Amino acid sequence: MTHIVIIGAGECGARAAFCLREKGFSGEITLVGAEEHLPYERPPLSKDALLLGHAPKLVSDSARYLEAGITVLTGISAENIEPLKKTVRLSDGRNLAYDQLLLTTGARARPFPGQNPIAAVSETRVRTLRTHGDAVVIRAALQPGTHLAIIGGGFIGLELAATARKLGARVTLIEGLPRILSRGVPEELAAVVAERHKVEGVDILCGAKIRGLEESHNSATILLEDNSTIAADLIVVGIGAVPNVELARDAGLAIDNGIAVDACLRTSVPDIFAAGDCCSFPLSHYGNRRLRLEAWRNAQDQGQLAAANLLGAEETITAVPWFWSDQYDLTLQIAGLADGAVQTVRREMACGAFILFHLDVEGRLIAASGIGTGNTVARDIRLAEMMIAAGIHPDPAVLAALETKLKTLLVA
Repeated sequence: MTHIVIIGAGECGARAAFCLREKGFSGEITLVGAEEHLPYERPPLSKDALLLGHAPKLVSDSARYLEAGITVLTGISAENIEPLKKTVRLSDGRNLAYDQLLLTTGARARPFPGQNPIAAVSETRVRTLRTHGDAVVIRAALQPGTHLAIIGGGFIGLELAATARKLGARVTLIEGLPRILSRGVPEELAAVVAERHKVEGVDILCGAKIRGLEESHNSATILLEDNSTIAADLIVVGIGAVPNVELARDAGLAIDNGIAVDACLRTSVPDIFAAGDCCSFPLSHYGNRRLRLEAWRNAQDQGQLAAANLLGAEETITAVPWFWSDQYDLTLQIAGLADGAVQTVRREMACGAFILFHLDVEGRLIAASGIGTGNTVARDIRLAEMMIAAGIHPDPAVLAALETKLKTLLVA
């Protein structure tokens, strides 16, 4: 191999590029990104970066790419892949020849039906939050007294709500389902988060159905099916993300809720791999069930795994899914996938924190969910993550007892 091309200059693609060098690859590496910025981390966009108006938190600065001999092309997108010729056509007219190709094209915010998908239209008062450019526009609009309406009660919407309240904005959050955080977060944890938002002054409307959005030069309005309306200075839509698969699909790669890869992140086309938010993969801890994860840890892990397998390692995905969210002084952490659990064990901790351990029909630990202030639950969730990976069948009574050190269960 003399040239590895990585399309998608986000967290995953950047980590893969550096990992290739760490593993001794001495050939050419080209990292292609459509945004003008060097690769940056997205989690801060709904939190610190928005609150403080920071510049993007870069994965690495330009000097480190130069030192590692990694060519980074920013503001340039890939328009076409020719697998038989092993070339990629770029938006500036260039054709890149590759020996192996890694797709880390990520995902984009899902627009509300009928919403203008072009985020660069600065005049619109209906936005999404996915890029640093989105964060800049939203931050400029969030002044004390501004009314922000958020559609969607997932992590992005709730983190944005917390940040907006810190900035003095008035916040209304609309969720179409009966509760917030319906996707992958147990109801007991979601209830704690919802109560905290209410205490902080966020107006949460669950079970509210939206029939349309209207906007003018000065405001935007949410039209509900019960004929009521919510007028706001800004509406942010946070209803999930869509994987960027068009480039792969047009090149003939298999698509299944993302770019379909095997346990080594190999696509259906020889010499092309995919990793991160854009791909779906089988996970051995859960019966090789195919899933797609939009998570910071997953982007890092798969970037490193892809680098190893581009160099012939044949390593398989073994990481346990892990998610976290910071809202006010609360931190929520989840390891594993709780759907499929038949028993839940609650472990009470200090200062009102608690962890839920989720066991399957055979008594195997398949997930753990915790919430508390600061890092209260972090250590035990990390140990639970290791227990899930090890396939441990713990005694439920022992799990519930605070005096039990989880590390002893792992060692045993």
